[in-house]
Amino acid sequence: MATLSVWKFETPEGAEQAEAAVLELQKQHLIDVQDAATVSWQPDKKKPRTRQANSLTAIGALGGTFWGLLFGLLFFMPLVGVIVGAAAGAIGGALTDVGIDDDFIKEVRSKVTPGTSALFLLAQSDVPDRVVAGLKERGIHGELIQTNLSQEDEDKLREAFEENV
Repeated sequence: MATLSVWKFETPEGAEQAEAAVLELQKQHLIDVQDAATVSWQPDKKKPRTRQANSLTAIGALGGTFWGLLFGLLFFMPLVGVIVGAAAGAIGGALTDVGIDDDFIKEVRSKVTPGTSALFLLAQSDVPDRVVAGLKERGIHGELIQTNLSQEDEDKLREAFEENV
């Protein structure tokens, strides 16, 4: 079962520091990261900067389409609405079908604000315990927001946001 988790940090740099720590845990075979992306929001900016982890070329990676659509719904909805119009409803529906519902979106949106950052992580292992311990050892503190995906939900997610569609 894959775990999609979101980790919020109190600084704009926190997510990138956490990503580096998580990728180190992967090298130690303590976690199986399939895909990751970060959001960094400088206090003086109107919108956050988003970045997909380019170093992850795993077969299981969701790809830029998924992250772009998710971040669009979370942080850039007015812009996305203008660009894709009615498709935004379909995007939201596809995410809801795989367990990323309005409550999850609202919670992330309310917590990831100017001056903070977030690490979005799709992993094929027991994420919270290992990540919490690994981050704590490195002096990195974050707040966990988590959604677990069943194998069926994970397959639906990959199908809905396949890059080659």
